[in-house]
Parts: sequence; structure tokens; C-alpha cells
Amino acid sequence: MIYKSKSYQDLIFWQKAHEFVLKVYEYTSTFPKHELFGLSSQFRRAAVSIPANIAEGFRKNGPKDKVRFYNIAEGSINECSYYLRLASDLKYGDNEVMMKLLVEVSKMIRAYAKNVV
Repeated sequence: MIYKSKSYQDLIFWQKAHEFVLKVYEYTSTFPKHELFGLSSQFRRAAVSIPANIAEGFRKNGPKDKVRFYNIAEGSINECSYYLRLASDLKYGDNEVMMKLLVEVSKMIRAYAKNVV
């Protein structure tokens, strides 16, 4: 029996992307105050874009439309990957667990998008 998701919230990769966003908010809350309108803001915006684009793509009817939004989410994943690298280089704290979660979300999106087309 094939299980068909009724909502984007049923998608495991959306759930993991949402978990990543929550971790980003927690992580960036420890950044220096001078990063509030810099790295913290950019990082949060890019992180939120991942599950938001998954949610938007979920309701699109055509496979090409769906995949386009999943590709946008992938772009935001790459952006977040860089922010994790930058934060690490700036010694803003350990983020290895977040990087692993981000890689997992990326793999899941790619696998899902392949099956949509």
C-alpha cells in the first residue's frame, strides 16, 4: 500500500527542515549582538526558506512546478551550509549536528524530487 501525504507537514523532510529552523533560531540567539542584523538575520531567513518552499511546492499541481520549489529549497540549503561554515570560522559555536541535519534534508529533498518527475 502506498501512503500519500495529505499535507506538507506529513513529509519527513519538511519535518526535519522545520527542526533545522528551530535549531538555527536557538543557535543564532547565542551570536554576538552586532550580528543581529547581519549573519543572524540572513541565516534565519535562509533557514525559514527551506520548509517554506517545501510547503509551497507541495501544493503545486504540475511536477515541474513542484520541483522548482524544491530546487529553491536546495538553494537555501546551500546558503545555510555556508552560514554554518562562516559561524564556525568565526568561533560562534559548534554546529556539526546542524550540518548533518542539513545534509540529511538535502538528500531527502533530492530523492523526493526525483520521484515527482
